[in-house]
Amino acid sequence: MMATASKQPQVEGSSHRSVRVEIFDQAYNLRGSDAEHILKLAEYVDAKMRAVAEQARTVDTVRVAVLAALNIADEYHLLRRSNDGGRVDYLTRARNLASVLDEVLADQRPKG
Repeated sequence: MMATASKQPQVEGSSHRSVRVEIFDQAYNLRGSDAEHILKLAEYVDAKMRAVAEQARTVDTVRVAVLAALNIADEYHLLRRSNDGGRVDYLTRARNLASVLDEVLADQRPKG
């Protein structure tokens, strides 16, 4: 069973909608400004929990939730490390290119 959701009426004067989602056979009422995003997150967490439950062969919901959270945290930190490394590479390349450009421009200035 995948995560499911139903939108509840928006509370007057509020930009947050209540969204009912089901994750690992448990229903939750969540509030947020983007119901579709909340549903996607719920589906992702539901899939992670089901994958962990299948691998760990356990019915302990708390254990499944903690192991799924650790998997999600690991994914997050790997992506973050990957993105941070890329940013450092771009900064290094930008500094090197700026330095080369400065040298070229300095060589092209009239000497006198």
